[in-house]
Amino acid sequence: MKPYVYIATSIPSEVEAYIAEHCEYRKWEGEEPIPRSRLLEEVARAEGLLTVGGQINEELLDHAPHLKVVSNISVGYNNMECSALMSRGVMGTNTPYVLDETVADLAFALILAAARRVPELDRHVKEGKWEKGSDKSFFGVDVHHKTLGIIGMGRIGEAIARRGKYGFGMEVLYYNRRPKPETEQRLGVTYSPLEGLLRQSDFVVLMIPLSEETTHFMGREQFALMKESAIFINTSRGKTVDEEALIAALQEGRIWGAGLDVFAEEPVSPDNPLLYMPQVVTLPHIGSATNQTRFDMAMRAAQNLVAAVKGEQPPDLIPELQG
Repeated sequence: MKPYVYIATSIPSEVEAYIAEHCEYRKWEGEEPIPRSRLLEEVARAEGLLTVGGQINEELLDHAPHLKVVSNISVGYNNMECSALMSRGVMGTNTPYVLDETVADLAFALILAAARRVPELDRHVKEGKWEKGSDKSFFGVDVHHKTLGIIGMGRIGEAIARRGKYGFGMEVLYYNRRPKPETEQRLGVTYSPLEGLLRQSDFVVLMIPLSEETTHFMGREQFALMKESAIFINTSRGKTVDEEALIAALQEGRIWGAGLDVFAEEPVSPDNPLLYMPQVVTLPHIGSATNQTRFDMAMRAAQNLVAAVKGEQPPDLIPELQG
């Protein structure tokens, strides 16, 4: 008899067919996110759960006595209470690797868009405000041969570093919990204490996971260290930044601009001051949002799900649950 799993989000038909080969399943058919009450009902007899976000905690596990694995279609897993999973012997998985290059592309798109004021000037042209002659008010800042500071030198951080170093001739500094000598040698990047990185960098890219330790990692003190000409980029998680501190730094001219794919509240509130600052590029959390990458993430999550319910070690068991 095939194991039974529940699919709590929309997935490509090819991924659904792969799960069907190995499992009995039900799936959420709605376009909106599944209501919490419905999810708690559906997991009652499930051995596996395929999901995107949603709190995986004691409450859910109390409703899922047969659960063996929760498979996240995401590289992040801050929605999972690892201690609760561990105490119940439930595996948790994510989808690393497959989205690294895509997110790095977006980080650099934000760097370029903010530096050269692309969205602001696009609106200027479309609104018929472009008049003949040179206008210094169109000026932005160079990206090439500037200093790029990356906070968090994981796989995505390395991909961003390659683009800066070899594509734009940038000096690349990085801050990480631990220095990475092999990465330094391979990519030609330089480790820097956080304070030094913030003081020296023309562009600061935040690329760290969200945890209790990293909540509001960037605050008033950190923004005060940055150059007034610097641009801040966040492609990690919104709550890694004290958003009020960022708003103040921009309003007071303590930094030049920002490019943001993530916010403390998502979807972002329409009265958020960041939305009304022309020097800030704002995107709706689309780091991995390409057809190919989202397909690859869903298939990877399905492979993790199937392996676990069949009694095998899934390829991407999250680090806190390994061993």
